[in-house]
Amino acid sequence: MLRRIRRAACSTHYPEEMAKPKLRPRRDAMVPSPYQEARDELFQQIMQCGVIGCHPEDQKEWFDATMVYLQDRYSELKPTEFAELRTLGERFAQPAKKQETASV
Repeated sequence: MLRRIRRAACSTHYPEEMAKPKLRPRRDAMVPSPYQEARDELFQQIMQCGVIGCHPEDQKEWFDATMVYLQDRYSELKPTEFAELRTLGERFAQPAKKQETASV
């Protein structure tokens, strides 16, 4: 009896009544596409540079310069994707809209 306990404690053998630990398959990390990387970089730059709440003319100038930079950095993107990025960025840079409360 003592022999059996000692062997069970140091063995990797699993009796039939004990469930074997299930090994989960490893998931490969998803690599973001160049478009996703450019979008994330644009959003980070908008937050870091303080574009939100700036005068519209200053925002336009900033976006012009930033889009040239992104086109150089992500040359594999299509012109339509850059236009889409700019639209997303301009929407992201807009100040939050205030919700109007309905007065009864």
